[in-house]
Amino acid sequence: VDDGIFWSNWLEDLLPVRFTEGYAEAWRSKARTSPVVKLEPGCGRISNQLATFADGTKACVRYGINADQVQGETLTYYLASLLGITNLPPLVLSQLTGDSAQWVAVRTRVNNLQWSDRAVVSLTEWISNLTGVVTPAPLRQESGGLHPALGCFENKTTAELLELMQWSDLIVFDYLTANFDRLVSNLFSLQWDPHVMERDTNNLLKTPHGNLVFIDNEAGLVHGFRVLNMWEKYHHSVLSSVCVFRRRTMQRVAELHRRRDSRQRLLELYRDNEPLSQELGFLSDEHAAVLQDRIDQVYKHVMQCKEKYNQQTST
Repeated sequence: VDDGIFWSNWLEDLLPVRFTEGYAEAWRSKARTSPVVKLEPGCGRISNQLATFADGTKACVRYGINADQVQGETLTYYLASLLGITNLPPLVLSQLTGDSAQWVAVRTRVNNLQWSDRAVVSLTEWISNLTGVVTPAPLRQESGGLHPALGCFENKTTAELLELMQWSDLIVFDYLTANFDRLVSNLFSLQWDPHVMERDTNNLLKTPHGNLVFIDNEAGLVHGFRVLNMWEKYHHSVLSSVCVFRRRTMQRVAELHRRRDSRQRLLELYRDNEPLSQELGFLSDEHAAVLQDRIDQVYKHVMQCKEKYNQQTST
């Protein structure tokens, strides 16, 4: 740990980036135009489908039961880009128009699914060979959390430290987006299921190289903000459990806190990269203000951690 609360630079430099900016851009470009030749059940809830493109690659298609879901998934993806968090599979939007060359081969299937014409759906890259992820011991309720002074880094392998570093990003990210459908829902379930933390975490997978993959982010931002009152004490509890952060992520958070322009920056990134952004829409002014407030709360929490631990010797 450097400066009391940041993961060491040497550790950050060891983390392989699964979805680089160039990789994501190339995938999005291909996915916008590739014909879908097959749709089958998969990718979570029944309204989602696993799509196969003409070249054999696959994507998860999210047809929102309501507009919040596709919008939440999409804006969460672009917020991750803004923060430099590269654990989310690339995403594009597509419109189900009757004359679309992309969907013509599966038109009958689309009709049978009763997907409405002109609906905007999201496509995210489907990744093979992923495994489930159990919440690490330091982040479970019976532990003291991920704090520099608690000795939770002793006897850890480099691979375990790299995973904990990604968890610290995940916790900050899910707090910002108010995504309750991952660690927070597990925390909520503890009241009647004491072993929930020992099982795989919702909507979180891992590659053979150790990258965590944050999937199914539809509860983020829009829906998560609507139901904030129900979940906020759990969000706060999870954020409070972490006092070690990635320096690069916190530099972005600090900048958004200082400039107070998260709405403008997110909107510009979204509009510049997603041709269907106008059709899907953006955060309401109220929700944009909630996002800025949550950025401010994370910054405040990091400063409190720094004040508490910065005096201690770097290890």
